[in-house]
Amino acid sequence: METWTIRTDDGGGHLELHSFREPAQPLAPGRLRTGRGRVPGPTAARPAAGTEPAAGVVLVHGTLVTDALYRPFARNLSRLLGRPVHCYNRRGRAGSSPQPAEYSAATEVADLAAVLRQTGSTDVFAHSYGGFVALQAARSVPIRRLVTYDAAVSLAGSLTSRWRPELERSVAAGELDQAWALLVQGLETAGPVSKLPLGALRMLSILSARTPLGGQMRELLPTAVAEMRAVLAADAELADFAGVTTPALLLTGGWSPGYFAETGRQLAAAVPAMEFGVVPGQLHEGPLRPANRRLALVAARFLMDGASRPARTGLHRRLRPAR
Repeated sequence: METWTIRTDDGGGHLELHSFREPAQPLAPGRLRTGRGRVPGPTAARPAAGTEPAAGVVLVHGTLVTDALYRPFARNLSRLLGRPVHCYNRRGRAGSSPQPAEYSAATEVADLAAVLRQTGSTDVFAHSYGGFVALQAARSVPIRRLVTYDAAVSLAGSLTSRWRPELERSVAAGELDQAWALLVQGLETAGPVSKLPLGALRMLSILSARTPLGGQMRELLPTAVAEMRAVLAADAELADFAGVTTPALLLTGGWSPGYFAETGRQLAAAVPAMEFGVVPGQLHEGPLRPANRRLALVAARFLMDGASRPARTGLHRRLRPAR
């Protein structure tokens, strides 16, 4: 792993970046078969030796976390593609600059553009809030291919009901256990845990705060408030994405909250460059699970498509929207 610093385009800001260049791992030939938008666990066929593009892939992480949790996924993706994968800490965490006072989706789009340019990368994998950033960027930033997983995009107010105004008040008052409980319950991204009453979630927050990850999440709650506000401020209509020409695969997990699938279906139906698929057996935190190889395989197959041969030649079939 290499650690380096990316200078942002807004004068004086910086982003901490980690790069992975893993030895290529040959895989058994296989075909990614799809049906009703569901993606089985595939085997992947590598392009012929010497034909892989040297350009890297940028991984954009979600909210309440740093890039550290994505490093096993980045290593897997690098091995599968035989290409460098770059993870960076978005504003407000680890070694990156704080979120600016005027923070918005435009801040994140400009930062992603800077990372792509300074790493010489062409492709993007993005998770949750990172998927929101990447899809916003695809409207104006050159990206060769894009994979999102549970992209947190608000269409026609679809995420408005998931915002709890009292969350921001709780963070401001230092009531972080209450704030964490409100966030988890509103977004439903913690699986069955999200269905617990607020009191039980508060107790879970108190217990989890004793762990390194739980403590980090509590520290990052102010960034989550700004990021949720950015999502709602960028609420869009399907027509706003009509000009996107970047081939994009919009994935969701079979056990992810249903609103992610609904967003993916709508976008894929409206934008010719976008496809939608469900990866069975995956929760919202799929990319964060160190032993999870299936999601990396699906992403690698799509990112590999078109790298050294025409698209749709058996390396990857178009995903049909799930019904």
